[in-house]
Amino acid sequence: MSDTLAVLPQYIIPKQALTALAGKLASARAGSWTTAVIRWFVKRYQVNMAEAANPDIASYATFNDFFTRPLKDGARPLARADCVCPVDGAISQFGPVNKDQIFQAKGHSYSTTALVGGDAALAAEFEDGHFATLYLSPKDYHRIHMPCDGVLRRMIYVPGDLFSVNPTTARGVPGLFARNERVVCVFDSAQGPFVQVLVGATIVGSMATVWHGMVNPPRPGHLWERLYKDGGVKLAQGAEMGRFLLGSTVVLLFPRGPLAFNPQWAPTGVIRMGEAMATRA
Repeated sequence: MSDTLAVLPQYIIPKQALTALAGKLASARAGSWTTAVIRWFVKRYQVNMAEAANPDIASYATFNDFFTRPLKDGARPLARADCVCPVDGAISQFGPVNKDQIFQAKGHSYSTTALVGGDAALAAEFEDGHFATLYLSPKDYHRIHMPCDGVLRRMIYVPGDLFSVNPTTARGVPGLFARNERVVCVFDSAQGPFVQVLVGATIVGSMATVWHGMVNPPRPGHLWERLYKDGGVKLAQGAEMGRFLLGSTVVLLFPRGPLAFNPQWAPTGVIRMGEAMATRA
């Protein structure tokens, strides 16, 4: 079956309603039922609870508490690099931005302007720059960290679809990451500006940042943004900046310049938060 045919049901199912229901169930305090679901999930997806700060499955009051569990101190040491990987997951794609086009999968690209919610001036800062797309599977650690020291400039909520973001869907849905719901976080750093985009998906009940808290729900159906002009939100390399409640994807944009991605990286390769992602000459 082709990837296009495989994703056809996603155009039909009520993704918004399904996601809202999943969010309510994941936040429910259901005692032994919650524990049973977590236990099944850990077994089904081979989640490594040994590295969790709290490995006791029965102690989590909700599925969300389990899903956003912190790791033990030292579980993700930071590499000595200008940019470290912000998440655990797999490398979907990475490389140069071709003028304003980001490669999604064979036969599909999308524009930086579309990704950041239509702001052409913001997108122009990353023309001929660099990008990385990182996919978080259900078994992965779902907190999102800083690739380098950064000062928050803007946060933009962009409404959109809720397609799955797994590799099959990335190959079958044109412009996937620029059409799904997302939270665009714009930072300044010593190496210049960078953008970290949290992309929503089916069953992703919510996305949150450490400075704002829960971004969605609610889902108002229109774009909104917050400006942070006083430089009051400063986050160090490796610091937590947000989290997904159920899995999704992060897309990073870096400006034009001599950025060298880790030569050991390869598409579909497994990655861990804190690994060396890129250096600048």
